[in-house]
Amino acid sequence: MEYEKPWLSYEQQADLLIDERGLSANRENLIRHLQEVGYYRLSGYWYIFKRSNISDSKGTHDERFIEGTTFDEIWSLYTFDRQLRLLTLDAIERIEVYFRSQLAYELAKETGPFGYLEPENLPRLDEEEYSEFLERCETQYLRSSEPFVRHFKEKYGDSKELPPYWIMVNLMEFGTMLRLYKGASSEIRNELAGKLGVTTRVLKSWLVALNTTRNICAHHARLWNKGIGTRPVIPTKAKNPEWYEPFQIRADRTCGILTILSYLLERVASDTSWRSKLFSLLETRSADELNRMGFTDGWKESPLWKSWVEQYDSGKSAA
Repeated sequence: MEYEKPWLSYEQQADLLIDERGLSANRENLIRHLQEVGYYRLSGYWYIFKRSNISDSKGTHDERFIEGTTFDEIWSLYTFDRQLRLLTLDAIERIEVYFRSQLAYELAKETGPFGYLEPENLPRLDEEEYSEFLERCETQYLRSSEPFVRHFKEKYGDSKELPPYWIMVNLMEFGTMLRLYKGASSEIRNELAGKLGVTTRVLKSWLVALNTTRNICAHHARLWNKGIGTRPVIPTKAKNPEWYEPFQIRADRTCGILTILSYLLERVASDTSWRSKLFSLLETRSADELNRMGFTDGWKESPLWKSWVEQYDSGKSAA
């Protein structure tokens, strides 16, 4: 199929949206925001304001907006998503830093400061996986210009080609760090997962999902109603009924990721005000927009959220 969409100036894009598709907007303001953000990026936020997806039996898409749709509504949703991404990154950073620190600590305690240089110390990696892991470590170490890396190279570079765990884990890309966790002994993996109150299987899936979410946020992609490609595992109902009753947390929506972040923060940063900021942000959205994130009716009754919501509401009343 040939791609037939033509290039349009910002002015033409605005006229298309207003005149042909029925968007209510100040033309100059719309042009300015199209210049700032781009038509394609904004389209991810206005599609929910379109008329029915299929308008006739031929499968023609109705690109017109629902009558009364304003650009201010669309821009408000866009700015909400930007704030949500920043808040999500804040939580992921805290959890990631904690996990890197704990992983290095436990591995160095068991196998020594440079234990990862010996394949037998990462028994869950096969020969090919280990070789690739070490190659990644070398690449990420050599390209780093961090002051602490320069210091290590200058002082110990004649005897050590790579630094100890506690330096290396802070240079690793998230994916390399996940490979290190995968390779660790079962005892260490169980120790790390146990501190967070989950199984190793659940923790691994959470880390992979958080890496995906981290990449979405870092690349400024839409998050608010987006399904996460790598779906995290929800703990089993038999041992963790709070994930299911009276409200079931869905792993495939943003609500699931935010619930996981809240759960982990309770264990790695118990004094954080992160949830209050999240609740304040969620209050700006309609019930329909929250539903699209997975925050459907009853979510505030989930044991994983209820006490935090009540604490937040109490704080608002006192103020």
